[in-house]
Amino acid sequence: MEILKRLARLAPLAGALAALPAFATNGYFPHGYGLKAKGMGGASLALAQDAMGGANNPASMVWAGSRFDAGADAFSPRRDAERSGAGFPTLNGRVESGRKWFGVPEVGYNRMLRDDLSVGLTVYGNGGMNTSYPQGNFNCGAGPANMLCGSGGLGVDLMQLVVAPTVAYKLAPRHSVGAALLLGYQRFEALGLHAFDNAPGFPPFTQSPGNVTNRGHDHSFGAGVRLGYFGRLTDALTVGAAFAPKMNMRRFDRYAGLFAGNGDFDIPQNYGIGVAFTPAPAWTLAADWQRINYSGVASVGNPSAARAPLGAANGPGFGWRDIDVFKLGAAWRMNERLTLRAGYNRGDNPIRASDVSFNILAPGVMTSHYTAGFTWALTKDNELTGAFMVAPRRSVTGPSLFNAVLGPGAGGTETIRMREFSVGLAWGRRF
Repeated sequence: MEILKRLARLAPLAGALAALPAFATNGYFPHGYGLKAKGMGGASLALAQDAMGGANNPASMVWAGSRFDAGADAFSPRRDAERSGAGFPTLNGRVESGRKWFGVPEVGYNRMLRDDLSVGLTVYGNGGMNTSYPQGNFNCGAGPANMLCGSGGLGVDLMQLVVAPTVAYKLAPRHSVGAALLLGYQRFEALGLHAFDNAPGFPPFTQSPGNVTNRGHDHSFGAGVRLGYFGRLTDALTVGAAFAPKMNMRRFDRYAGLFAGNGDFDIPQNYGIGVAFTPAPAWTLAADWQRINYSGVASVGNPSAARAPLGAANGPGFGWRDIDVFKLGAAWRMNERLTLRAGYNRGDNPIRASDVSFNILAPGVMTSHYTAGFTWALTKDNELTGAFMVAPRRSVTGPSLFNAVLGPGAGGTETIRMREFSVGLAWGRRF
């Protein structure tokens, strides 16, 4: 009963986190969950450093001990889009997404019920399909317009929040399993896509006119599960694995004419394996491989050139392909109070050149991420963790969708670009 009361106290905090956007780097997944993992390139599956196991590997929680962790990143994505060589010169131009700083919170709680059993709660977010472009100096033949020939500003806002109660159990002294119930909430809004809402002078793009753009924020709920294994094979070698099937979410009814499947937007299947090695008492080396299957969600994975109308089951999506992510990290315990970290995260770019037009809205093109971090022991049971990440500029260029709509060469080519960095702090307390 006492543990239920403690978990219930975190409910208002989870509600507050739902009002904040989260952003991402491996497609629209973060490069890591938890500031300690973020300092090590996101590597986490074979580590038990904090109470973020519900987002990483639930089986690790029984090794983390009783603790509470809370922190936030200041995240800065810099995105722009450009069109050049268009047969209609008024379609040429460049715009830059407006908002450049965002707060990305995290929180985790874990309680040891016995030496071999723990329960906890992790709250985390996904996102990254978040852009806000000004109208610019474009003209699509009927007066001023944004880059995709709609009215006013152009962009989308996607936020996904997951509240993950977890349980972990040691099957044997060196092996554990764990499960997290994933309770999901997501929020979405699209602006400036009027040309795709069966507008005069354009082809009939959607099967549900009036449910494509400028409908305000819509909300969706769903549930899923994450399963994990954690094993200490030797005193120096640890392995871990986690699997989360596709998380089914309620449809975005207000955007039934935009997303494939009448507004369906599930959270994709993802899984991974990891290893951690301690070659000397002060050193830990870790590596993870993660797979994110974006193609299993039609609204994300369907090609943007699909011939069915927007909103249909086989209608256009963002064309994102499945990606592999490799995460490498190292931690050095410099002394009893200070631990230093560094890492590298390399993920595939999910966006093909043929899908560049739709992805002006969601330029998730990042591949390489360089990270560093530290933990400073404030007292015996309290610590401060910091992490920094920088991802160099990456771009994708491809033919404009308007070449197919207005005629060969009419839309020229388009380029989307992105670079980003983040800095964060977290407080952890053992009890």
